Amino acid sequence: MRLSVRPRLGAALLALAVGGTGCEGCRARRAEVPVDAADASAGAPRSASRRVGVKVPLPTGWSAQPEEDGSLRFGPPHHPVLRVDLRTGEGDALPSGDALGALLARAFEGFARSDEQLEEGEDFVLVRVKLAPRLADGGVGEAHPAFFGARRVERDLFLCASLPGVSEDEVREAASACQAIHLQPPPR
Repeated sequence: MRLSVRPRLGAALLALAVGGTGCEGCRARRAEVPVDAADASAGAPRSASRRVGVKVPLPTGWSAQPEEDGSLRFGPPHHPVLRVDLRTGEGDALPSGDALGALLARAFEGFARSDEQLEEGEDFVLVRVKLAPRLADGGVGEAHPAFFGARRVERDLFLCASLPGVSEDEVREAASACQAIHLQPPPR
């Protein structure tokens, strides 16, 4: 049974969570990032953290944009919705839903958080939440949807998070895409 998050994985998930939503994500749409509609893997620089043959099923109109840090961003043109980071060889560190929820509670102490969905299976865990910043006057700001998850594919672990300024539907689509990450069969 998966009860805890390894320290190194916990740090990566925390960075993904805080970097993925941050305080600005609760107030404004993230600056538009151009996304090339062409196959992102064709012109992407190869690095040790990239995995060949991985398939991320995307909604119609979404494409991938490789980032300099080795992560991938997915979404419609000029509107990234999902960030995916690969942790090569760390598939056995897939956290439990409880461990991921506890990590998010620590990461978002300054936010009011309501859990919308917790789903876990043998090879994935996902948490959909609404986050609202706590205001200086003691009130709570506008709530925004977010998603965090992890998917084990063979020995590798894919960490996923929605990006700031996304809709409820986009969060659901991002969660579905993360849950469905798989390896493509080799060509015949």
